Amino acid sequence: MSHAESGYSAYFTVDTSEVLLVALYLRDCAGLQGTGRPALPPLLPTVRRVETRRLTRPVGGRATLRVEWEAWWHSLLQHRVTDAELPLPPLFEALDGMAALKALLRAHFGTAMDWAAERCAEYALRAGARGADSMDHLLARIIQEREFELGRPARPFTLEVVELPLGGRRAWWVEPDKLLTCQDLFDDEHSFRSYVEPIIRVLA
Repeated sequence: MSHAESGYSAYFTVDTSEVLLVALYLRDCAGLQGTGRPALPPLLPTVRRVETRRLTRPVGGRATLRVEWEAWWHSLLQHRVTDAELPLPPLFEALDGMAALKALLRAHFGTAMDWAAERCAEYALRAGARGADSMDHLLARIIQEREFELGRPARPFTLEVVELPLGGRRAWWVEPDKLLTCQDLFDDEHSFRSYVEPIIRVLA
C-alpha cells in the first residue's frame, strides 16, 4: 500500500484489496456478473464458473445468493476497504445471516483465497515496476493543479484508491471517498486523469 499527503489537507491511499478480490471471485464463479453497485466488469484472469444450485437450494437458491452478495458488497464499500473483515473459517462470522453466500464461500474458500493471493502478489510486482509512489505523485500533482486553479489549498478530504484486476480501463467513484479502478487505467495517464480530475474538482 502507498499513501501520500498534499499539503496538510488531502490524504489518499492506493492499494488493492484481498477482501474485495474474494468477493468478486465469488460473484464471478457463481455467475452473478452485473450484480452490485457499482456493477464492475468480470475479473481478469477469468474465473471458472461453478454450479451453485446444490449449495444454495436448501438456503434460498440463486435469488437469495444474489441478494446476499449485493448486501455484502454494499457493506464492504460503506466503510474503509482496508478495515473490511475477511470471512474466515470455520464459522465465517463476517457473513452471519447470509446462509447462501456462506455456503458458497465455504465450498470454494481455498480456491478463492489462492486466487486472491496470486492477484495481490501480481499487484505488488506491478506497483513496484511503476516506480516508488508513482500513482501518489500523479494524484498529488492533480491536486496541486486544482489548488493552483482555485488559488487556495484543497479542502480537507480523503480518497481511498482500490486497484482491481478488471477488464477495461475505467474507474468508479463510490461517494464520498472511494475510487475503484481497473489496474490498467493508471497506465494511460490521459484516461486516468479523465476519471480522477472531476472527482478532485468536487472534493477540493
